[in-house]
Amino acid sequence: MRLVVDLNRCQGYAQCAFLAPDVFTMHGEESLVYSPWADDEQREKVARAVAACPVQAITADGLDGPAEPAAAAGQGAPDAR
Repeated sequence: MRLVVDLNRCQGYAQCAFLAPDVFTMHGEESLVYSPWADDEQREKVARAVAACPVQAITADGLDGPAEPAAAAGQGAPDAR
């Protein structure tokens, strides 16, 4: 999944670095360093980091993609038996 952090909006609260340390790290007290591409294994941690950002500076393309296709198969119209 592709990540974008609006570094003009980021205030260095470091919630993302705490929740997804393999993707986000703090360099010094206020400078965020991050990987713009995260593996699917990081999906849950990245989702928590995006949600926890107090200024909503993080966006993740592909975060809403189908992580588990079997879960989506159970949704749909009710059975008309």
